[in-house]
Amino acid sequence: MQEIKVRLTFTEEILGTAAADKEIHKTYIASLAPNAPSKKEEVEAVGVEETIEKAMTVFPRNKEGVPIYWDYQIKGFFKDAAGMLRKVPNTKSSKIKAYKKEIDGLIFVKERQIPIHFDGEIGNCERPLRGQTPQGERVALANSESIPAGAWIEFTVQCLTDGLAGAVTEWLDYGMFRGLGQWRNSGKGRYLWDWLDEKGNVIGGNRSVHKDGK
Repeated sequence: MQEIKVRLTFTEEILGTAAADKEIHKTYIASLAPNAPSKKEEVEAVGVEETIEKAMTVFPRNKEGVPIYWDYQIKGFFKDAAGMLRKVPNTKSSKIKAYKKEIDGLIFVKERQIPIHFDGEIGNCERPLRGQTPQGERVALANSESIPAGAWIEFTVQCLTDGLAGAVTEWLDYGMFRGLGQWRNSGKGRYLWDWLDEKGNVIGGNRSVHKDGK
């Protein structure tokens, strides 16, 4: 078994992924009808009670209240990366046939909970989402807890076969383009990574090559 100790340093803000209660987004409604004399009239005037809602996603917390990632979220990212990179000729991922089965059964993250280290406050990121339904276009406002760029996490990837270690580093490199967590298609959660030895010294990764995040 080969272990790869990893540090991810986020170059973009990261968003929470755990679902919270849904509710009407009052501030968004107000922005659509700022001159209405009351919230009730704003809702009635815009007709958003059934079409605009707030779907809040948050970060899980450990017993100390620190935001965390779960180990399975890292494995989920690996599956996403492998699924995309297997379409790229000459990548290591393109040579893995049953990549989901391989990740499920041969690659593990040693730490069950992965604390997120950061300075500053947890904020929130709101964005409108549009979708077509049988009743017509539906507009929803997604809202997520947000941790600023510069945050970092450390975890250990365990490969039960050495042949997959190269693919793991390929997937980690992919995070520079497609981040970890919610709303990745907009660039949220992008990161650079370091490969660390047992003493925490950097022995690989791509952060030293792309220090400016580009």
